[in-house]
Amino acid sequence: MTELFVSEQEAERIRDAIRDVESKTSGELVTVIAAAADDYHFIPMLWATLVAFLIPGSLYFLPLVAGIFQLGGWGMAPNFWMAYSIQMAVFIVLALLFQWWPLRIRLIPGYIKQRRARRLAYEQFVMQGVHLTRKRTGILFFVSVAEHYVEIIADQGIASKVDDAYWQAVVDEFIRQVRAGQVAEGFVTAIEKSGKQLIEHFPAAVDNINELPDHLVRL
Repeated sequence: MTELFVSEQEAERIRDAIRDVESKTSGELVTVIAAAADDYHFIPMLWATLVAFLIPGSLYFLPLVAGIFQLGGWGMAPNFWMAYSIQMAVFIVLALLFQWWPLRIRLIPGYIKQRRARRLAYEQFVMQGVHLTRKRTGILFFVSVAEHYVEIIADQGIASKVDDAYWQAVVDEFIRQVRAGQVAEGFVTAIEKSGKQLIEHFPAAVDNINELPDHLVRL
């Protein structure tokens, strides 16, 4: 699915940008892209449950509303089984409708999407071994497309040398490009800007070995 956001040709461009930077520094760069940080099945079901929960009360207010607006046939109060049947029908329809991905992702509160994406980024920092380089100079570039979330995580070696404001400026530009649909361009720009700091603080050693994979990791 991530091929929809970064083509194979663009992935090769990202890999080439990594190799170009790593040829000039002892730092290591890892790129990861996820279509989404979670499947978010649970929260849409809660929304469907909440709406269905409100159905019985709404039905029993219908006679009152009908009387006020003189709506004739709407004035009959529903019995228990009628209310229950309508409630279940509403729940089933909404539960199915809310599984449609474009709607499902919109039902998720922003803070939850951000928290899930951030958690996945730090999981990948560990799983990809970015923290295991000899000089602690690994950097993870992470994108979760559905959440428009970008994270750049620098290991202790490089983080201690570069001001947080610099990283934030790189992330802000990265986010802008991702939101514009320029995911590959965002990766390349962030790699090149980060590479300048790596080259300055950690130039290539004589025994400059490649410790981590250069290809784009797709989740």
